[in-house]
Amino acid sequence: MNMRRTRIRDDGVDRHNKGMAMKGATAETEDRGPIEVLDGRVDEAGLALEDAAARLEGRLRAADHHRLLMIFFICSESVFFLSLIVAYITYHGASGTKPGDVLSVPRTGLFSLALFASSATIWRAERAHRRREGGRMRFWLLATIALGVIFLCGQALEWRGLIAGGVTLSRDLFGTTFFTLTGFHGLHVIVGLIALATLTAIGFAGELDGGDEVALSTVSLYWHFVDAVWVVVFSVIYLWTLL
Repeated sequence: MNMRRTRIRDDGVDRHNKGMAMKGATAETEDRGPIEVLDGRVDEAGLALEDAAARLEGRLRAADHHRLLMIFFICSESVFFLSLIVAYITYHGASGTKPGDVLSVPRTGLFSLALFASSATIWRAERAHRRREGGRMRFWLLATIALGVIFLCGQALEWRGLIAGGVTLSRDLFGTTFFTLTGFHGLHVIVGLIALATLTAIGFAGELDGGDEVALSTVSLYWHFVDAVWVVVFSVIYLWTLL
């Protein structure tokens, strides 16, 4: 009997000790749990930020790379346009054809407004893209294309009228410099329209809705350049006739 009572007492002590140990372990876990969870979340957040920073850095590098190439291209084309403009100014009035007699400033100014307005529409397309408004972006891209086409149609009508009136590329220095300068600019407008049409098609396919602004911003930079060149060309060729 004594041995049995002793065994029962020992079993009770063991259970009590185990219970105390479990309580201690639970208390320790409760004390350490929130800290460990917080540390884990901080680590996860840090990894997420590093990943986001790496993706952002990659996009910025890609954007800078494409924009830098476009800037180099624009600089090279600017030199060529400048040489054409200087040639036109140099030989202005040196030929038999007087620009004021064959050019219509109001008519050309009307379709030039379409090209100038297209800078605003492509800017709206960029802003809509940054806001992830795919529908608005596509609308403004289409508007930009429409305005560019209006400009080209106006220029084509002007060319047809001049050619019908006997002003051609080979007639004299005015014809040579005029058609070369405006034709070279028109070629750049066509290239820009092809790029815009491609972007619009990609946009309707949903490929531009992911937030990648490199392609749109690069084409937009080129289009603003085309508009800026026409401001100079219009001033030199058309507004000069009013002086």
